[in-house]
Amino acid sequence: MATGKTDPDRRERILAAVLDLIAEDGVAGVSHRKAAARAGVPLGSMTYHFASMDELLREAFTRFSSTIVAVFEERLGAATTADEARAAVVGLVHHLSSGNQRDLILTQELYTLAARRPAYRELTRAWMARSRTILERHFDPDTSRQLDALIEGLSLHRALDTEPHERAVTVEAVERITASRARPGTSR
Repeated sequence: MATGKTDPDRRERILAAVLDLIAEDGVAGVSHRKAAARAGVPLGSMTYHFASMDELLREAFTRFSSTIVAVFEERLGAATTADEARAAVVGLVHHLSSGNQRDLILTQELYTLAARRPAYRELTRAWMARSRTILERHFDPDTSRQLDALIEGLSLHRALDTEPHERAVTVEAVERITASRARPGTSR
């Protein structure tokens, strides 16, 4: 087991281990001991790198939310027209809901914490603000807010439903929300 300066990735391994544990056992199943064992680090590293379990969870969820924002950026970043942005939103819904269950579980665990604890509510607000900023390149703020909710809701429903959701249904929902609500200067 590496120690000190010879192990510069230790903090990142701990965060990755915590996210894996949350995905497997929920937030309630995470402990310093389990995280240290999963990350392959001495137990003392936990309190060296993170003052509390709360700090550890907040940083892990911040890291996770950044990965989802990166997916938003990847999917919407190349769109140059409103139609391309609509297609990117549809693709995003289908990508998020067809992906691994891990991201779905982590998202729901974060939402559960946010419903109970203000610090996590602020973290989710910051995540939503980042997602909406990307959407606002193509749509007005109100439409972006609705699209953000649609993306999250449809992704969740598609991931959990036993009946397949046709892409056309997602296309129709996105078109309905964005009808004539593209950002000025963005061609249809």
